[in-house]
Amino acid sequence: MKVFTPVLVFQKMPSGKGRDKFSIQCLECFGKNLYIGTKEGVVEYLTVNNTSAEESLSVREVGKRQMGRSGAIGQLTAVPVLNHLLVLWDGSVTVLNMFSLELLPALKKIQNVSLFNVSESAVQTDSVELIAASTKRKTVSVYKVCVDRWECVRQVALPQEPVVLAVHGTCLCVAACDRYFLHDYQSQTTLDLFPHNLGKQNIIANKCGKGEFILNGPGCLGMFVMKNGTSQHPPVQWPDGVVDAAVHFPYVLVLQNQTIHIYSILDQQLKQTVPLQSAKSLVSTEESVFVVADKEIHRLSPVPLEDQIEDLVKSQRVDEALMLLDRLQDLLPKDSYKDLHKNVICTSGMIKFYREAFVEAKELFIKGELDPREIISLYPAMPVMSEDFTPQTTAVSNAKDLWTLSRDDWPTFQQYLIFLDDFLREVRPTGQGQMCPQDIDSALFKLYLERGEYGKLDQLVSTQNNCNLQTCVPDLEQHKRFFTLGLLYQTQGQHFNAIQTWVKIVEEQSEDPSHISVFQQIVNTLSNLEHKPIIWKFVDWVLQRDQEAGILIFTKTHTRSHVTFAPEEVLTILTSYPLAMTLYLEYLVIELHSKEEKHHTMLISSYVKLIRQSIEDDYNNKTSKEEMRHKLQQLLWQSSFYNVDTIYDQITPSFLHVERAILLGKSGKHKKALQVLVHEEKDQQAAESYCWRTSAGRDRMFTQGMFLSLLQIYLESCQHVITAVDLLNKNAASFDLVSVLRVLPDSWSLKLVLRFLCESLRGTVHDKRMRGLEMSLAKVETLRHKHVWMEATHEKIRVDRGCVCHSCQKRLTGPEFLRRPTGELTHISCHGGESGH
Repeated sequence: MKVFTPVLVFQKMPSGKGRDKFSIQCLECFGKNLYIGTKEGVVEYLTVNNTSAEESLSVREVGKRQMGRSGAIGQLTAVPVLNHLLVLWDGSVTVLNMFSLELLPALKKIQNVSLFNVSESAVQTDSVELIAASTKRKTVSVYKVCVDRWECVRQVALPQEPVVLAVHGTCLCVAACDRYFLHDYQSQTTLDLFPHNLGKQNIIANKCGKGEFILNGPGCLGMFVMKNGTSQHPPVQWPDGVVDAAVHFPYVLVLQNQTIHIYSILDQQLKQTVPLQSAKSLVSTEESVFVVADKEIHRLSPVPLEDQIEDLVKSQRVDEALMLLDRLQDLLPKDSYKDLHKNVICTSGMIKFYREAFVEAKELFIKGELDPREIISLYPAMPVMSEDFTPQTTAVSNAKDLWTLSRDDWPTFQQYLIFLDDFLREVRPTGQGQMCPQDIDSALFKLYLERGEYGKLDQLVSTQNNCNLQTCVPDLEQHKRFFTLGLLYQTQGQHFNAIQTWVKIVEEQSEDPSHISVFQQIVNTLSNLEHKPIIWKFVDWVLQRDQEAGILIFTKTHTRSHVTFAPEEVLTILTSYPLAMTLYLEYLVIELHSKEEKHHTMLISSYVKLIRQSIEDDYNNKTSKEEMRHKLQQLLWQSSFYNVDTIYDQITPSFLHVERAILLGKSGKHKKALQVLVHEEKDQQAAESYCWRTSAGRDRMFTQGMFLSLLQIYLESCQHVITAVDLLNKNAASFDLVSVLRVLPDSWSLKLVLRFLCESLRGTVHDKRMRGLEMSLAKVETLRHKHVWMEATHEKIRVDRGCVCHSCQKRLTGPEFLRRPTGELTHISCHGGESGH
């Protein structure tokens, strides 16, 4: 993996005059400005033309300053806010102008300095703090550096003499001769970290982030230490003999044995090695890392994050790419991060897909919002409907050719088909699926049809879908799935074509096994249509085959807010279909509670005709005929909207004696009705039931009259004596005893009516006693009210001079006043005024 690109920035060419003593000792970089400190005590100022170029850069020498006759430049630090360049040479710190390299005479040298550092906490102010370590002393001095002056503001005593020093704010990270420790000169606290072996390892203590240091720890571990002593990153195991280290997040670069090793801070793994001869130190900047050699300066420019991610994905190191992307999310624009993240997720899904880890692949495709057409286009015979679609997924090394797989390994290919079904069904209702609804539905259609999953196919096309008719209709016709074709037409709004297709199945008795009730489907479709011409086109066809099913077109409960046909329209259509006519009239009268006389009369007439027809045709279904007569009788009893005379004329010459009796009763001819039931119907139970039903809700006198009339009819014939006696015995309470005794024949013996007389007298006595009881209860209630009144009127009321009227608050001066139920006393006049209001 390539994460940094090396570029030669500067190279000192041999002078050709004897031995070349030029050797770079240190480097400082700020923007395009480079400052080189040499072994001969020279400070060179260079500018680079383009810090982002990836090939050799042209460098221009701007200036040069000889600090003295001999002695190497130990350290260079730029302070851009002051335009100062701090130079450590010959044990002292000198200040030069950053651009002219002229000495600033107002800032005298700081003597006896072994090393120094500049605090970052005040870089953006008009002064900075310089921390300088004194030669062979356990102290460091803190200087306040301004444009034209500096002064020592603090002396900080350390436990040991510093060998290497790094600074973050007020925290000093010090490498002594045998250990590392942290010292905060503001709080005067010291924290020991861990020991080191100065004789066997190079001491490294460099700043590497906000409040963080990187140290060369024991056991060749690169230790990350925060200024509070904690660590936010695991240590990095690097090789022995490390010379220098620098951090350019998320990588740490380690210089060792003429080679730069680049490790990831995120997973502590080696990512790249860069061989560079004579390299001696590393300088990290915000944009890149510079490598200092004896006569050369190289720059390691980080590969753009997008390219790193792409390289990891191509090499199928997807988890590593995701980790890198998530940790560096803040370094990328929001849209760029989102696109990269989706691409990595989808590529990971592709890898899982070709490994046949279908559950994980589906989750990744959904999480990455993969365009479903990317998957559809991989399958043979699954053309993408969108003309503007171009596959965008990153190619993976383990990709398979599904065309070849379908020929050579059919069982495995079947698993891929199952995945396609599962994935498309899951994304279909989501926003991901709405990107290409026609492609998804057409792919599912073809998948179900080719695999013979006709249940899923019918479910797909019978609900709202975006299947392409031009491609789906020929496929269904080829496979002879005509019922499914009708469903497809129906959901696409082509109701006429749908019904016509189903009619063809019924008429030709097609062998399409897709549905066992095509006729019922036609009825259901017509009953839910609001398009009259289509209903007119097929309603006769339906009624000719099944009147009971056909009537559902007009009576089935609809969800729509208005009725498609007026009742008169429907009745006209049904003239030739008597059973359907009857069912529709039942719907109007019973369910819609129609109060039109015409509807009630027509329904009764239809019942009569059907009953007669069943007899004329010698119809053997007695249950059906009795059920029809029961409906007729119920309607005659309950309805009050039909034309009695018209119905009576229709049934008079027939055997419908019970029905005729009901009609006579509706006209008030109760005795005649009873005669019909007794003499023509010969059903004494029906006659008795008639009396009870007619008397319901009427007074006792009417009930006694009805039963007396029935008794008189029985007494007209000697054949009904026993029936008359039974009537008297069972209904003694419904007769008036005196009236019965008047009509009974003189020839009847007392023994014959003894039971009736006993029951009747018992009832009379009971009634008398109940009336007496009721009267007594009424008297008790009256006495209770009188008692309350007596108590109220005989109570003593004391009135003295202090009593006042409750209404006007004036004194009661006379003996006449009123007392309210609640006990207040008022003037009579005041009470009259209140009553008036």
